[in-house]
Amino acid sequence: MAIAGTHKSNFLKVKCLDCGNQQTVFDHAASNVQCIICGKTLVKPKGGKSEIVAQIIEVLD
Repeated sequence: MAIAGTHKSNFLKVKCLDCGNQQTVFDHAASNVQCIICGKTLVKPKGGKSEIVAQIIEVLD
């Protein structure tokens, strides 16, 4: 049961829009996350839930 005021965070399987590489990222990342193949930024921190700059394929439990 979630406590009021808390935010659920998830790991996401995302696909890079430039090269098509798939990798797992955290949706509350504290720093930029780059594609391990081409270096494109996939996740940008926003002080809470991150901005995902990639195609979300799956939310992982």
